[in-house]
Amino acid sequence: MIVCTTDRLVLRLLSVEDAEFILELLNEPSWLRFIGDKGVRTLDDARSYIATGPVAMYERHGFGLYVTERREDGVPMGICGLIKRDWLDDVDIGFAFLPRYWGRGYAHEAAAAVMDYGRNVLGIGRIVAITSPDNATSARLLEKLGLRFDRMIQMRDDGTEDRLFVPDE
Repeated sequence: MIVCTTDRLVLRLLSVEDAEFILELLNEPSWLRFIGDKGVRTLDDARSYIATGPVAMYERHGFGLYVTERREDGVPMGICGLIKRDWLDDVDIGFAFLPRYWGRGYAHEAAAAVMDYGRNVLGIGRIVAITSPDNATSARLLEKLGLRFDRMIQMRDDGTEDRLFVPDE
C-alpha cells in the first residue's frame, strides 16, 4: 500500500516480500555503525524483523517505517518513516538508504514527505529525531527539515547516548 509520493519517490508499507532488500540494508556497514546490529543474517531473519518491527507498528500505531522506492522503476533505495518508541514521549522520524543512493537528495525528499504526512494526514503535532553522536550527515538533513539538536539521551541498551533533535519552535 502506498503511503505517500513525491516527484521522484513512492513510500509504501513494508511487507515480508521485501526481505531481500531489508537483509541487504540491515547489513550495510553504515546501518551497523549508525543504527546497530539487529542480528538479521538470513531471509527468514529479515521476514521476522519486518513482521515484528514495521508491520507490528503499523498495526499498533497506524504508521511505521516505509520502503522508499524510485518512482520511475520501483527500485527500493531505503526506508523512511515514523517510529513510536515505548520509552520516548514523541514520535520520531527515521531513515536509512543504501549507500549507492546517497548524495542525490532522496533521503531529504523522503523525510520531508514523511514529516508532512505525519503532521497533515496523521495529525502528529510534534515529530523528533534521534541520531548517533557521529552521524553528521543525518544531523545536517534533520536541520534542513527544521529540527535542531536538543540534548543527549540514553537510547541504547549498552548505555551509550544518542543525539535528540526537536522541532525548531
